[in-house]
Amino acid sequence: MAQQRFTRRGITRILWLKNVAAATRIPTRAELSAPNATDLTEAISDVEGWSLTNEAIETPDMATTFTSSIPGNDKADNSSLTFYEDQFNDDLESLLLKGATGYVVFLRKGDIPDLKSMDTYPVQIASRTAQYNAGNEAAKFQGVFTITSPPALDSPVPPAASATVTDASAAVTTKKSAA
Repeated sequence: MAQQRFTRRGITRILWLKNVAAATRIPTRAELSAPNATDLTEAISDVEGWSLTNEAIETPDMATTFTSSIPGNDKADNSSLTFYEDQFNDDLESLLLKGATGYVVFLRKGDIPDLKSMDTYPVQIASRTAQYNAGNEAAKFQGVFTITSPPALDSPVPPAASATVTDASAAVTTKKSAA
């Protein structure tokens, strides 16, 4: 199978949403836009976690020396985003206060409508702390997020609201037309 591989840097978009109305946790295009959404992508220096694991249940029996297992509970890994600090603006820190609830949305392959590459995590901010060092490094702070209920994974990116499209979706449309 031929693939067009890519790096997440410069492609993946990460958003903070105040609300998602649907019980499916799949946001609409309007919910992916201001004033409900804030694009965090340019401020992020590091991403950790944001995945689910399964706690398998061992099911040994007397008929064999092999210990089989069955799927158990799903669990979210510890998840965090590390941000660059702005020396003269605290909008990001004001948005991501300890205890705040909302949704972190990953558009894994960019904002390409109908592509099943959107993950939506319902979260609460567990902590937000400045990172200090004396090295030659930009000032940063880390937000640690608890995932409060099952995320919506591999959801289709909602259709664009207007004729305006992002550079990433225009590139895909152009590439498909040329084929």
